[in-house]
Amino acid sequence: MKIKVCDRSFDEVMQMPAPKHFLPKKPGIFFRTLLKVVSAGELKEVGFTCEKIGMEALGKKEPCLFLMNHSSFIDLKIASTILYPRPFQIVCTEDGLVGKKWLMRRLGCIPKKKFVSDITLLSDMKYSFSKLHSSVLMYPEASYSFDGTATPLPDSIGKCLKHFGVPVVMIRTYGAFSRDPLYNGLQPRKVKVSCEMKYLLSPEQIGSATPEELNEILKKEFSFDNFRWQQENRIRIDESFRADKLDRVLYKCSACGAEGEMVGLGDTVTCRRCKKAYRLDEYGFLRATDSKSKFDHVPDWYTWERNCVKDELARGAYHMEAEVSIYVLRDYHCIYRVGEGTLTHSEEGFHLVGCDGKLDYRQSPSASYGLYADYYWYEIGDMICIGDTKMQYYCFPKNVAGIVAKARIAAEELYKLRRQRISSRSADAKKN
Repeated sequence: MKIKVCDRSFDEVMQMPAPKHFLPKKPGIFFRTLLKVVSAGELKEVGFTCEKIGMEALGKKEPCLFLMNHSSFIDLKIASTILYPRPFQIVCTEDGLVGKKWLMRRLGCIPKKKFVSDITLLSDMKYSFSKLHSSVLMYPEASYSFDGTATPLPDSIGKCLKHFGVPVVMIRTYGAFSRDPLYNGLQPRKVKVSCEMKYLLSPEQIGSATPEELNEILKKEFSFDNFRWQQENRIRIDESFRADKLDRVLYKCSACGAEGEMVGLGDTVTCRRCKKAYRLDEYGFLRATDSKSKFDHVPDWYTWERNCVKDELARGAYHMEAEVSIYVLRDYHCIYRVGEGTLTHSEEGFHLVGCDGKLDYRQSPSASYGLYADYYWYEIGDMICIGDTKMQYYCFPKNVAGIVAKARIAAEELYKLRRQRISSRSADAKKN
């Protein structure tokens, strides 16, 4: 899927009026049916099935919150099929409405800036439940998984459940990541896809639990490992391109430690520096071509990279800098390409400068628990997005391999460090 791009100067874009907020629109039966019909072909191709657990507890017209793990674009096709004919809104990233606002609104989309705190989203969701009597579908992870494991959930989600006061249903997919992992560049594999739809929490259970207890329940539900699932269920993926661009995830050589030197091509990921090579076999295991494997599991390698980043942060050695092309979203007509600049990331957070000196934006590590980062974003390139409620800056690094995954890891770990320091200072203040 592509997105409409327009070239404008930074000054021109800044002079444009900000988009006006609009209330959610309940999708009519025609658009609900349309979404189901256009989803049928791919779901038939993947032999889709759904197991329902405890769903008799949910009334046919009772609004609820559907929480779904986020693996690939097929997720929405799954939801539109298993929830039909129930009306539901879809919390989606605001760039999803570019060039198709009219249609997306009628499909029930509620646009949101990813990883930006915005009270408007809560009011829109509450409006959907109470005024439209519509359910809401939400991907609480906010971003696709890089390594096939769960991404962090916001600490505020438990409070949100109590605020809404509606039942919660969990939708968990199996095979969606294996079929079309984000790193692989839109090259679907022949994998069957299924899901489990489970009635998770009643309003009474939500009312009697603390936000912290609700967070723990959801954390447990959003705990998975898609590579492990493939291995344990002996799901055979024999496409010759299955390791293409795997270096987006495995950006640091586990043998020599070089960063940005890995190359994922065909079924193998290789370090250009030391020539160490790993083959991703048909069942999702990494096999070193010289039989000496430090890791045979992609998420284990990714965890090791995370630990390396944590070590850099502890030593005060973490620093990322890249020349980037800068795009911004000002309205829903197109995304605007406004110029070039430099993006840096350190313990102080992100700093973006560019557009002939007219852009200078800083973002603190405590601004968000995660980072909107994506591979081959709308077929433009690998992307890092930062910003606030006023403006989002989509940055496309030039000639810096592995930077997207590392920046996302670092942003997550820096947020944790800031929260720990704040908690520690608070505890010390109470003692004194």
